[in-house]
Amino acid sequence: MNYKQRIRKSIRHFGVDVVRYPLHDPMARIVKLLAHHRINCVVDVGANDGGFATAIRGSGYSGRIISFEPLLEPFEKLRKQADSDRNWDVHRCAVGATSDEVTIHVSGDAGKSSSVLPMLPSHTSAAPNSRQVGTQTVRQERLDQLLPQLAVRADSRVFLKIDVEGYENAVLDGAAGVFADGQVVGLQLELSFVPLYRGAMTYREGLDRAEALGMRLMGLDPVFADDVSGQLLQADAVFFAE
Repeated sequence: MNYKQRIRKSIRHFGVDVVRYPLHDPMARIVKLLAHHRINCVVDVGANDGGFATAIRGSGYSGRIISFEPLLEPFEKLRKQADSDRNWDVHRCAVGATSDEVTIHVSGDAGKSSSVLPMLPSHTSAAPNSRQVGTQTVRQERLDQLLPQLAVRADSRVFLKIDVEGYENAVLDGAAGVFADGQVVGLQLELSFVPLYRGAMTYREGLDRAEALGMRLMGLDPVFADDVSGQLLQADAVFFAE
């Protein structure tokens, strides 16, 4: 065992790891893909407090970002994050298949696991702090109606990131128009390998929907695992048009 291996082994005792940048850094890889596919607009659905957008900015993406977050407390944090960024627009609304009001089950982990869909025991047993702590009723809009109103040009090259805890099918249904126009050339979906929300999209459905949209899988990164068993429960899948 060489000195680098010994150092890495020692650090792992503290629950962290050291890897070579940027090959093993998810955000660096995503930004590389954004640049390669000439993405000039990232649509961030389920933005929470702006963590994804902040991360891609920190990794070098300088194009337009449009973030949607329905919950009040995370949205206020998101708005503050975007205040000093002239190329980052934030909007408080849910995104789905209809223009309507929806009720969101608010989770206890700063809203990160909140969903329109009810959470299943498989989720709360793996992450007890994600239990529902309330509800919020919010406005929901279709993405293919929102983007033209936000001056997203027809010739834009859009990367659509969806993090909506099982509600992905509804978001994709409401984005049919922008996919048909060819604006969306990249897509990120959170895939669940076990049922975590009632009526949620399965990982197989996610892969099939992306393939039907002409997208090819180009990245897969773990998101959520069971601390006791080590089983991977969710991963972010990144796709780009072939």
